[in-house]
Amino acid sequence: MTETSPALPPETTLITPSLWRRMACWLYEGMLMFGVVFIAGYLFSTLTQTRHALDNRHELQAFLFLVFGIYFVWFWHKGQTLAMKTWHIRVVDTQGRALTQARALLRYLLCWMWFLPPLAAGHLWDLPAIEVTVLLGGWVPIWAILARFHPQRQFWHDAWAGTRLVSSLPAKA
Repeated sequence: MTETSPALPPETTLITPSLWRRMACWLYEGMLMFGVVFIAGYLFSTLTQTRHALDNRHELQAFLFLVFGIYFVWFWHKGQTLAMKTWHIRVVDTQGRALTQARALLRYLLCWMWFLPPLAAGHLWDLPAIEVTVLLGGWVPIWAILARFHPQRQFWHDAWAGTRLVSSLPAKA
C-alpha cells in the first residue's frame, strides 16, 4: 500500500530559496536543536543514571541520532520544522508534494553529508577535536556552495533523496 501525499497549496511555487536564506534557516535550526539535545541528554542521563559526561558516550550519541531522526522525519513529513516555518521554507518531493516518511528518512540519512566527511576524516586520522572542528568549519561552507552547481540550486543531499527546498512565503492580503 503506498502513501499518497497532498500537493502544495496553489499559492506555493517551486522557487528555490536563496542560499543565504537556506543557510540562515540551517543556523537557526542548529540553535533550536540545542534545546532538543538538552532535553534528550537529560532524559538519557536520568534513565541510564549516567554520572559522568564520558560514561555511555557512544550510547548517548546513538540515542541522539535516533532523537534527531524522529524530530526531522516527523517535521519534514509534515513539510516544515519550526526554523523552516520562520524562514518560509518548505521541503517537498521533486513534484512539489509532501514527503512520505520513507523519503523524509532518506533525506535525514543523506543530510549527514553536512558533517560526515570531516567526522570520518577525524576518526580515520585520529585527529584532535579542535582539528575536526576546523575541518567542519571548512566543509560546511563547501557543501553549501556546491549547491550552486545543481541545476535548481538545491543541496546535493536533496537531489539524491528526491526532495527539494522551496519558498513558502505567506499569501499577500
